[in-house]
Amino acid sequence: MFSIIIPTWNNLPFLKLCIESIRNHSEFNHEIIIHVNDGSDGTLDWIKSEGIKFSHTHKNIGVCMSVNHLVNLASQEWVLYLNDDMVACPGWDTAFARAISTSDTDLALYFSTLIQPKIGKNPHMVEMDLGSTPENFDAKGLLQNFLLEPRKDTEGGASQPTLFHRKWWQIVGGYSLEFSPGMSSDDDLLMKFWVAGCRHFRIVGASRFYHFVCKSTGRIKHNMGGRIFVMKWGITIAEFNRLYMSQLTNTPTSQLIARHSHLFPRATLKGKLRRLGYGLFCDYPLQGIEEWDTNPCQGELLNK
Repeated sequence: MFSIIIPTWNNLPFLKLCIESIRNHSEFNHEIIIHVNDGSDGTLDWIKSEGIKFSHTHKNIGVCMSVNHLVNLASQEWVLYLNDDMVACPGWDTAFARAISTSDTDLALYFSTLIQPKIGKNPHMVEMDLGSTPENFDAKGLLQNFLLEPRKDTEGGASQPTLFHRKWWQIVGGYSLEFSPGMSSDDDLLMKFWVAGCRHFRIVGASRFYHFVCKSTGRIKHNMGGRIFVMKWGITIAEFNRLYMSQLTNTPTSQLIARHSHLFPRATLKGKLRRLGYGLFCDYPLQGIEEWDTNPCQGELLNK
């Protein structure tokens, strides 16, 4: 039904648990495609032994390039981007299927409701500590409690798992490489979908995944995603969320379409000033890309 795409970087114990949960807790048959960055920890050999479709680079090419390449390999119209440190809960795919069936457009982004040990002030997540590694993960506790806190579907932007129509990913250009290796690429994607006319950003309450939190991003040098965003769009991420994305929350779809279909993002004074400062004194995004990967052309993609 869906093409599930997963970039991974030497994270084999988490990846095994992720794949196992998809196989055990999916109602429908899904295509799974993995991009292996490096894979010297045994990931590449394990994927081959499992017969999973994959692509491979000998180095970490970052989320933006990995995900764009995986979307190109997907055979299904609807594609789910999933991180390797996430565990699927029962009913995740049927909830997505119901959400799609209630919409009259495929210009939409759907997100799962994440369960995490710590959620900060994020109102769209469920706080529940069921372990920080596959070794101490409480699988039984997850199955017993993952729906303990009811959530209705709500409009708004979130991060992975992200479900989208392959056509629109290609139309908006997917993840923009200036955000490599990936910080704030999700915010940029939301903006690009908004500019393309999307007003359907739905967080699906019954589609749930447990998230171990940042098991790969903590190992890389981060790009200055917020600065690149304001350089590109002339508005800060916080302003885009407050002035646009937050207006969608808890508003019936029919009303938000009528109310917000005319709204087009505008540069702000703060955004213009920051753009000026960053432009005069910094070299974004090229500086950030070079700092995390001085030889970006050495990541030849191999498909299997």
